[in-house]
Order: sequence, then C-alpha cells, then structure tokens
Amino acid sequence: MTISEKLKNSMSAALENLEVSEVGFSLEHPAELSHGDYATNMALVCAKIVGKNPKAFADEVVGELKKMSIPEIAHLSVAGPGFINITLSKVFFEKDIPRIIFEAENFGKNDHLKGQKWVIEHTSPNPNKAMHLGHLRNNLTGMAIANIAEANGVQVIRDEIDNNRGIAIAKLMWGYLKFGRKDGDTTKAEVAYWSSHSNEWKTPEDAGMRPDRFVDQFYVLGADDFKNPDVESVVRGLVVSWEAQDKTVWELWSKVLEYSYAGQKRTLERLGNKWDNVWHEHEIYQEGKDLVEKGLQEGIFRISDGAVITNLESYGLPDTVVRKADGTSLYITQEIALDRMKKEKYHADKLFWVIGPEQSLWLKQVFAVNEQLGTGKVSDFVHLAYGYMSILKNGQIEKMSSREGNVIYIDDLIDMVKEKVEEKLSEKNDALAETIALGAVKFAILFTGRLTDTAFDIDRATNLEGDSGPYLQYTHARISSMIEKASKEGIAPQYDAKLEDVSELERVIYRFPEVVEKALNEYAPNQIATFLIETARAFNSFYGGKKIIDTENKDTSAHRLAIAEATRIVLRNGLGLLGITAPEKM
Repeated sequence: MTISEKLKNSMSAALENLEVSEVGFSLEHPAELSHGDYATNMALVCAKIVGKNPKAFADEVVGELKKMSIPEIAHLSVAGPGFINITLSKVFFEKDIPRIIFEAENFGKNDHLKGQKWVIEHTSPNPNKAMHLGHLRNNLTGMAIANIAEANGVQVIRDEIDNNRGIAIAKLMWGYLKFGRKDGDTTKAEVAYWSSHSNEWKTPEDAGMRPDRFVDQFYVLGADDFKNPDVESVVRGLVVSWEAQDKTVWELWSKVLEYSYAGQKRTLERLGNKWDNVWHEHEIYQEGKDLVEKGLQEGIFRISDGAVITNLESYGLPDTVVRKADGTSLYITQEIALDRMKKEKYHADKLFWVIGPEQSLWLKQVFAVNEQLGTGKVSDFVHLAYGYMSILKNGQIEKMSSREGNVIYIDDLIDMVKEKVEEKLSEKNDALAETIALGAVKFAILFTGRLTDTAFDIDRATNLEGDSGPYLQYTHARISSMIEKASKEGIAPQYDAKLEDVSELERVIYRFPEVVEKALNEYAPNQIATFLIETARAFNSFYGGKKIIDTENKDTSAHRLAIAEATRIVLRNGLGLLGITAPEKM
C-alpha cells in the first residue's frame, strides 16, 4: 500500500467516525513544499453535506486524524477556506529511502492493472518514404506509453501494421518505374519492360543513397506526376492489377518495398524501437473485403452508386466508403478485418492506436463499425492522438510535407543534435555522443504534452542546464561518479533518519510511483518527464548545499549518499520509461 493510499484510507475512516458518508475528494501535492507533502479538499467537499463551515469541519477531520496517531504523519494543519495540509514524518522516510534502494529497478512499478492485456499499435510507417519527424513523435509516444503501461502491471503487445499496398505505394512504384532508369529515359515506364530489363534501373548503391531516401525521392516524383490525369489512370490501374495479383506488378512492388524496409530498419534500430508483432496489409486486405460482404448481407452496410458504405447515423458520425465501386478496398476495409484478427489473436481488453489527430474521425468510424460487426464495444478501442511536430530553423517554424519532399528526416535530426552534443563534450566519444543525442531528442519531444503541437529546438534540447534530457543524464552521471568515488573512500550508502532533518529532495523522490500511475491514467509521458526535471533540480540544490562525501564524517556521508543513490534510481527508472539511457559517465 502506498502512502497516498494509506492517507486516503485514514481520511475515509475519519469521515466515518464523524458519521459522514463516503465522498469523492482529492489528495494532491501542494505547489510549495512549505505547505506540506499532501493537501486534500475533503472538508470543502463535505461542508455542504454536513451543513458546516468548511474550515470548522476541516478542524474536526484533523482532530480525528490526530486521534489515530498515524506514524507517517508529522504535522496536520488547516489552510485557506478549509484545505487540510499533511506533512510526512521521519518515520515514513526512514522506511522509504531504504525501500527505494532495495527495490532498485522495480521502484515505481505496481501491479494495479495486473491481468489487463493491451495492444498498442504505434509508428506503422508507410513503406513509401523515409521516416520523418511525424513518425518520430508517434514512435516515442507509443513506446513510452507502452513502457508506462507495463510499469503499471499491464501485459502489453506492441503492434504495427505495414500499410504496404494501395494508391500511395502505387505512386512510389510509378515514380521508380518512370524516373528511376540509369539513363534518365522516362519513355519506357512499363512494368513488363522493367521486369525483363530491371538492370537498367538504378539501385540505392548506384545513387550512393540510403535505401529509404532513395525510395523517398521516387515517391515525391510519382506523387507529383500523379497530378496528370493520364498518369493518374495508369497509377490507379497498378492498384487494380496488384489486387488481381499480376506477377510483374508484384515483382516491382516487392523491389521498391525491399529498399524502403532496409532504410527504415536502420532508423528504428537506432531509436530502440520494439514491436512484438507486425501485420502486413497485403496479407489481410482480402479478409477485409470478405467482412464487408458479410456486413452487406447482414444490413450493416448498404450500396450507394456501386460503392459499399456504412450506416453510422446512430453514432452521430458521417458515413464512409468501405469498398469502392470498382471493387477495390480502402484502408478502412483492411482495418476492420485487422481489428477483428487482433481481438481473436490476443483476446485483449483494449486496443490502442497511436496516430495523429487528423485520423480522429476515421478512427471513430472504424470503432463504430467494429461495434456493429460485433468485434468489440466502442470503449474497447482507444485513439492516442498527438500534436503536430515541426522544427525551429533560425528562430522560424519550418512546416513540412512528405508530398512536397521538404521533410526533416529522423536520422538527420539526430545527427544534427549529435553534432551539437559533440561540441560540448570535453573529448571525442561517439557512443556517448549518440546516447546523449538520443536522450536530447526523446526528452524534448516527450516533455511536451502529448496533444500539444511542438517545434523542436536543438539549442534548448541540448542545454545541459535546462529542462533537457542531457541535464537529466548529466545529473545521473554525476551521482554515479560520486558513489564510485565514495566507494573508493570506503563509504557505502546507509540511510539514518536520526542524523539530519528530512531534505526537500527526499520529499520529492518518494512520489515517483504516484507519477507513474498518473502518467498512465492520463496517457501522458510528459508527467514522467516533468517529475524528472523536478527531481534533478532538487538533487542539484541538495548537492550544492551539502558536502556529500566527507571522510571525516562517514556516517553523515553514508546517509546523504543513500539519498543520492535513491535519486539515481528514480532518474534511471524514469528515463528508462521514456526510452532514454542513463549513462554512468559524461
């Protein structure tokens, strides 16, 4: 039982002693530590019920709590119109700091949602282009929420859908077919000719490019050429031929995807991405068409101008097409099949989609159709949207478009940050620079509220004294070096509450498990990020005001070192939830 749970139980018991029915009340941390460790609005909530002045009733509650002689409470007071402030005692901290050290990598974890199984689909980059900033925010958000869910006891399946067919892929195929010849000739853009003369087309090695960048350029060219009505007809014909399983079209399709996958794999491995399962659209789209036919027979769907459309009026949603008039499928066609397959495969309690806000309506339609088809209730499906991502260049926000070919690629961003980091390192260390650069990028993105639009600022992200990943990494490394130095002096962490008053640092780090739980409840990794900054600042104030390693006073040093070790554990565990490595040295 956490201290917050124990306090809530005690306050409920106090209400019972006062013959007041259980009510909903909040227990929060005051903005200033001088006001205590917790504050509750219980008296304000109950005042109207009992017909008493809130402040007077707060005094009665405090009186009941004092009668209980709760050892973890050092002080109770009534503030303002009736808030009750609670200050924790040394009794609590003399148990809590050793507990943090004992639990180590498990500190912050709980089993509150043990038995729950969630499927979190994240990133799912379309294989028609290299991965850019939008993919980056998706990946970091999905991975962090998955990590946080696991810390709360959830069994998580990290999922991806490889959208490897459809009009976007056809544009890429056309771009490569028409503009990818070694001699630059654009008149031989025929699949049959390419099939027997593929050696006349460039490879990434020929172009001296990463395979995903190589693919990206042809998608841009193909998308631009698609604006020509004659070309549009040809490209749409590629989609129809692909669905008819034309052998040569599939050969071209396989070749361009091979290049794309190879490049994306480099980026994903660099980020530390994880998927437990990858679905491929070409393997499931037919099931979607079959499901549409079933829904049509059952009256769930209807035909309009030859196309099959939904009936979503009862959900307050506009209808959408689930099968085109020419018989070809859309994303929603395969999505409703995939969702059913996920439910059957995983038997999950909830399915999550980490996708941008522009897909909000589409997902609502998908969830409604899923309910109509009996796949699950609308409440079983959750859209985890995130804000738009851009980058600051010369103080200006740069807007990006993959169709226009002016995106910022993930690897380019990391490389730019890495270059900035290398300027600040005292000696060249490529591995450390990479670790710090990744920490800077990940923290800067996750520090912002999930739904908030953000512009990446390289200077701010790499500031060793600001709200940044490197600042947290440096603080962790500083503590690690301190503990190593103390060990050489024969001093090991040993907490002794009798030696000193409880520090402000101690009154911060114990909250970590609560933050982990709250971060999941709100699907908000930034809750973790903000808390880590607060922790690091509290430590650096602690470090600046006390001599931690003192060979002439080893008992006090051991006590302070235990607080530092507990802080290091919190920083390491918190950074880990955000997918950031905590280096031992910097």
